[in-house]
Amino acid sequence: MKMPVMFIFLFLLLAPLAVAQLRVGFYSSSCPKAESIIKQVVQSRFQSDHSITAALLRMHFHDCFVRGCDASILIDSNSTKTKSSEKDAGANQTVREFEIIDDIKKLLESECPSTVSCADIITVATRDAIALAGGTDYTIPTGRRDGLVSDSNLVNLPGPSTPVKRAIRIFKDKGLNANEMVTLLGAHTVGVAHCGFFQDRLSNFQGSGAPDSTMDPTLAAQLLKTCGTTIKPMDQDPAVFLDQNTSFIVDNQFYSQILQKKGILEIDQALALDTSTRPVVSSFATNGAAFQESFAKAMVKMGSIQVLVGNAGEIRTNCRAFNPAKQNKTKPFQIFSSFQVNMDDVSLKSSLGFNAKPYMPSI
Repeated sequence: MKMPVMFIFLFLLLAPLAVAQLRVGFYSSSCPKAESIIKQVVQSRFQSDHSITAALLRMHFHDCFVRGCDASILIDSNSTKTKSSEKDAGANQTVREFEIIDDIKKLLESECPSTVSCADIITVATRDAIALAGGTDYTIPTGRRDGLVSDSNLVNLPGPSTPVKRAIRIFKDKGLNANEMVTLLGAHTVGVAHCGFFQDRLSNFQGSGAPDSTMDPTLAAQLLKTCGTTIKPMDQDPAVFLDQNTSFIVDNQFYSQILQKKGILEIDQALALDTSTRPVVSSFATNGAAFQESFAKAMVKMGSIQVLVGNAGEIRTNCRAFNPAKQNKTKPFQIFSSFQVNMDDVSLKSSLGFNAKPYMPSI
């Protein structure tokens, strides 16, 4: 009699794992208009501010690399049991566009209450912003649930000067290989960096009294005029485009520029110098289509890091706050899903080929 009992126990334990997976079209029955509502809001915002692509990419990355893609980055401090939420961590001080997530959530709650997670909103909105900026319009599996923890002390992200070998280890810990790391850092094809993140490279690199020799001298001189040598508060610190040519377009120009020693951040330039990553950089620099396809697949994979599915977590009604205790119906099994996506089910739609007009983002 022991065998049948044990079998039944294992079946009951593992059954939720079998069904609790991300899938394309997760809301097709429960909220059919979900993805179209998200897309409409993103399109409207993009028309007035092309920089939202970089902002949403940054938000998505910073969310997924801390306790997985669970929208914990959206929580305001006054909603946590700890003194500060992830949003308050130093690395997240330049994360923005929380308001667009609020706008989307409000519409979705009106359309289908307590159904679409904030984690899925971030993921789908980022995909839509990428497509609007000329990237691949890929399908994205949904079904994520929102996390119940947000603590600034848990934020430990790779920085602008992180050595390549260490960055590879950090990405590997999240289930992403070196090639995928180089691909995802290609998100720097859009966006900006404040001078404080690279200022040391311009005139006194590592105390040498000279600029970083791995940066193009003309670029270093140009950036020095913009940034100066004095460290400024973030709200007064100038920012420059990470991609000096096609600053609002998701393309492969970032890789061409770092091969020419025109990487703004130290970690970006290092990708073109390190023997373990340079071949990927060179490949993408000469093959834009390969980058677009790889970037889409890497984004789908990143969006699956340690996601909460099934009965784990919750579906927040307000993305900035955990649900009140009486609304939180989390069941005993906390189901975590990591990389449960069948990449053969993820289709890559054609690029929209958007040609962005110059627009200075609000920092």
